[in-house]
Amino acid sequence: MTQRMSTNRTWGGALLVGLLSFLIATPYAYPEAYIGGQIGTTLAGNSLSRVDLTDFSPLGSMSGRDLAGSPLLGGKVGYYFPKVRWFGIEFEANYRTPHIEQQQTRVSIPTSAVLRDFGPVTGGEANGILSGDHFRVITIAPINLMFRYHKIRLQPYFGIGPGIFLAKVTTTQPAFAGSQSSTQLGLNAKVGAEYFFTKHFTGFVEAKYNYARFNFESNSTGSFGFRGTYNPLFLSFGVSYHF
Repeated sequence: MTQRMSTNRTWGGALLVGLLSFLIATPYAYPEAYIGGQIGTTLAGNSLSRVDLTDFSPLGSMSGRDLAGSPLLGGKVGYYFPKVRWFGIEFEANYRTPHIEQQQTRVSIPTSAVLRDFGPVTGGEANGILSGDHFRVITIAPINLMFRYHKIRLQPYFGIGPGIFLAKVTTTQPAFAGSQSSTQLGLNAKVGAEYFFTKHFTGFVEAKYNYARFNFESNSTGSFGFRGTYNPLFLSFGVSYHF
């Protein structure tokens, strides 16, 4: 009986080693070009922070604006260089609608501030409920520099590059109906892991960080101009086809 248990443990160990070898081994050269799609959610930073009111001189300020939850939908196309297989480039784009929520808001105006197209105003601080607005962000990362460990099926990677952030705020209050747009250059960075199920099909998971400082100009319908920092952290999942 002891010999049988020892034999079972030996077979079990051999199967475990074989399974691990299959999961991490690279039995053939993988294609270097790929296209993929992904869906994600926000882990942290789902707000507009450090809000400045730009119609005032000196600048006024506003408490951060919380954003509603919104899925991230996106795609990417990339290529790893055959002679430097750990390095590649990638184009990426994604879309989300994290609308600005109705919320308690604090507004601060410096003493003797001047309001554009109006003149001097009485400064001070006010607190109240500010209505929400529709908010849309399109992110385009024209070139991510990609770094990976390519010698196993499960390939960790890191990417970083500039991001072009196209944002639009649409006011929901009928008396102030209108929209404001801002396009800014920022940062797109991510770290993740990709698993090769076959030579062509993979699945991946990644944490993605975006940073941009939006600047929305006031409009003719009465919406105030403001600047705000957009810096969410996402967790996304996706699949890719390699060719």
